[in-house]
Amino acid sequence: MCRSIKTLRPPSLPEEATEEDIRAAALQFVRKVSGFRAPAAHNREVFDRAVDQITEATAALLDGLEIRGRAKAG
Repeated sequence: MCRSIKTLRPPSLPEEATEEDIRAAALQFVRKVSGFRAPAAHNREVFDRAVDQITEATAALLDGLEIRGRAKAG
């Protein structure tokens, strides 16, 4: 049904994950958990809201991670 979600933190990803990378991973997660590739119209709002929430949570996680042995950018 869906491809594997790739690791979005260094060193697995050479540079920081883009918003597009994070949203694609969130979409794959919601598809996998819900069992729907594309939800029916009556489930679209809750499906999209879940993607938004997981995108935000993933971005916060990646921003908060401390990768030891690697200087933090910024």
